Amino acid sequence: MISCVLLVGLLVLYMIWDVNYFLRCVATLGYGMLFQRKRKVTDQTAIYGLCTTQDVDIFIRHMNNARYLRELDFARFHFYGLTGIYGKIKAKRGGAVQGASSVRYRRTIPIFTAYKITTKLVWWDDKAIYLEQQFVTLADGFVRAVAMSKQCITNVDVLALMKEFPGAEQRPPMPEELKLWLDSIEMSSQKLRKDK
Repeated sequence: MISCVLLVGLLVLYMIWDVNYFLRCVATLGYGMLFQRKRKVTDQTAIYGLCTTQDVDIFIRHMNNARYLRELDFARFHFYGLTGIYGKIKAKRGGAVQGASSVRYRRTIPIFTAYKITTKLVWWDDKAIYLEQQFVTLADGFVRAVAMSKQCITNVDVLALMKEFPGAEQRPPMPEELKLWLDSIEMSSQKLRKDK
């Protein structure tokens, strides 16, 4: 009787809540905290994945576009945990929220293919940090997709925050690709302001 109630409870939980997402978050962060060494905020981090039947598109051949964004979340959380950046943001009563992202798909990730996602901090300003993430298939080392993301940091002066991290006292030059992307975002914002 108890096992039947438990089974029904789990079924209802899976129907109304994305349980796998939260389990993966806990597993990714837990593994990083328990079994990986801490990293500098300027270091690249990596997580690993496998394109399964839950990740594929309608033709059951390769990872669907929405799954890339989901996987990027896990890699970002992992980066935040290993570098300690999120802990410092929370200690200052701040938060982090996705401000913008762009993914360039170069080649599909076929079903049952192992890959890694690398995450690297490439620049920051007073309100945000900017990450570059890459999907790389393990068998051939090919970069399948590249993502840029703007992580808006709330209630914290990011320039002052970054000076607390060894190796990040000086901001690197802004990558040209990032500059063009930010210009595009600003153009879009101005257009929306005019349309009001």
